[in-house]
Amino acid sequence: MLVAMLLGMFSFHWREVNGQWSMANGQCASAQINTDRVLLMGRNALYYEDYVLAIQRFNMVISAKPWLGEPYFYRALAKFYLEDFQGAEIDCNNAVERNPYALNHYILRALCRINQSRYALAEEDYKKAIAINPLDHNAWHNIVLCQIELKEYERADSSLDVALRHWPKETEQYTMKAQVSLLRQDTVKAEKWADRALELDEYDGKAWSMKAMFQGNRKEYKEAEASLDKAITQMPRMAALYVNRALARYNQDNLRGAMSDYDACLDLEPRNYLAHYNRGLLRANVGEDNLAIEDFNFVLELEPDNTIALYNRALLLDNIGDHKGAIRDISAVIKDYPEFWDGYRQRAAIKRKIGDINGAERDEFKVLQAQLDAVQGKKRPVRTRKKSEHNIEDYAALVEEDTHEEENEYVSEFRGKVQNRQTELRPEPIFSLTYYRRTSETNTYVAYCPQIEELNNQHVFPLQLYLTDNEAPLTEKQTEAHQASITALSERIEEFEQKTLDMADRNLLLNRALDYYHIRDFENAIWDMTHLIQMNGSDPLAYILRAQCRFAQLEVSRTTANASDLRLGYLMAVQDYSKASDLMPDAPFLHYNIGCVQIQLADYLAAQKSFSRALELDPHFPSAYYSRGVAYILGGQIEQGLSDLSQAGELGLYTAYNLIKKYSKELTSKNTKK
Repeated sequence: MLVAMLLGMFSFHWREVNGQWSMANGQCASAQINTDRVLLMGRNALYYEDYVLAIQRFNMVISAKPWLGEPYFYRALAKFYLEDFQGAEIDCNNAVERNPYALNHYILRALCRINQSRYALAEEDYKKAIAINPLDHNAWHNIVLCQIELKEYERADSSLDVALRHWPKETEQYTMKAQVSLLRQDTVKAEKWADRALELDEYDGKAWSMKAMFQGNRKEYKEAEASLDKAITQMPRMAALYVNRALARYNQDNLRGAMSDYDACLDLEPRNYLAHYNRGLLRANVGEDNLAIEDFNFVLELEPDNTIALYNRALLLDNIGDHKGAIRDISAVIKDYPEFWDGYRQRAAIKRKIGDINGAERDEFKVLQAQLDAVQGKKRPVRTRKKSEHNIEDYAALVEEDTHEEENEYVSEFRGKVQNRQTELRPEPIFSLTYYRRTSETNTYVAYCPQIEELNNQHVFPLQLYLTDNEAPLTEKQTEAHQASITALSERIEEFEQKTLDMADRNLLLNRALDYYHIRDFENAIWDMTHLIQMNGSDPLAYILRAQCRFAQLEVSRTTANASDLRLGYLMAVQDYSKASDLMPDAPFLHYNIGCVQIQLADYLAAQKSFSRALELDPHFPSAYYSRGVAYILGGQIEQGLSDLSQAGELGLYTAYNLIKKYSKELTSKNTKK
């Protein structure tokens, strides 16, 4: 089932697609059994939420039978669950081209477009779905939401009138009519529609939530609390309802009840800003200073520049005897608000506690001057403030949302939802020479190097040598083996101390350099490869190994080394990889590695060109797509970056989906501002 999504000022739900997904019409009856089995395996993986594995299976079917719409549709569905909405839409386009009569192709594409804030195009898709099935309730529902997002409130109202003629007993239409009335600033009519919904269904949680909003606006807090009780009974996992009820209880001076609601909210949403902030104020009111400090620490972790939270923490630090911490926080607040006289008074009092009499008197003198210059009385304190209001004088007021927005976003933690794994905006690892690699069930790309294959066939190395971007860590036993090997190889190399090593012995240096690399002795590995390059400047593996050691060394020291040293080191790594590329011009991984180093140099245009060259040599190189996508995003070209990341995810590099999720939202935000 498709996820429900929150859109707009109120709790508008994008409906799920009901029923089973329809198969593409005209499927060839003589299809090979292997293709059918692979498609079934993909659908099984989709059912068990192994989306990345499912994409791989559908890729196989598409490669074998590109004329079928069904595998494109299912691959789009997997990408949709991974929140790669751009990639899913492209697959839906292919599915529609191959079968324009399948209802769900349009429905899924519409949802992809909704998630990219392309509401006009989504509305067109729903109209096509209605042309196929005029009584598709979900399509009518979502057409209204698209029209609301487009601020076409009159058209949305008309569409709801049509839906009411078809489904007069569905309360959802009435609550949506209420929401549209609110958007048209007709609160009287909005409340009438909400009451109508409750007449039809007294267990409609959304209607009770709206009723509570109207009652709260009239300061009928007891009635609002009762309405929210009923809403929570029907929707117990909606965190925003507990926040709203906490405010209703607070306005009735039921502090403990309000705190219990904030606790319940944080059980559902541990990172809810409002709940932490307001619970911190309430804990302070009942003397739970240390617990209140924990809440404000969390708020300041989310918003380090939140001076109101900083001042509240300062008051609490003073209470528990951390006077230096309190002065530090108040001083930061006064720096931003130099006319915040309460801050000066508080800081003066704390300075007196620690014996800083001169400092206290300076603060008190500032307050005295302000009092002499004042022309109006002190403002009456407020009990609550809007989230967007940042008047430092209202530091003791609880916070509420700027608009009464009911959050109801479907959240689910399950195996396969890989886009929720945190991923930094940096390229994939370089391809390195190593004896140890991890295996991956999804990213099965193998970089090929004929020179390595030849040496492996000749058994030059004690172990199989791999070229991989997914190295495995060494065990203690393996580390000891490499150290022993270094000792043995060094003894053999010393035999040639008085003469130059000939090419028959170049493998001694290569072997020892690899041993040094594996125990992370990069300097000695670089020395050995420099020696080998002096012997033979046409050995590509020597340049590759020296470059990877230089790069690894720089990665370790990136946070401590100065910028000029880092730049010089990265340029030397690029030079080595470029020399190896001159000797091996058809090796995609070398161009890829060059691109990764160029990103560290912030030369994003050059990196894009390097990754593009790698993809010219091998268009099925997932790490090159991923890293070029990173280069595009770092260069400000988010849309191109998302396209590349989608390709990387399609080829099995599942970490792409976290970046797609993050930067799709950023792109949508930019487009909305335009």
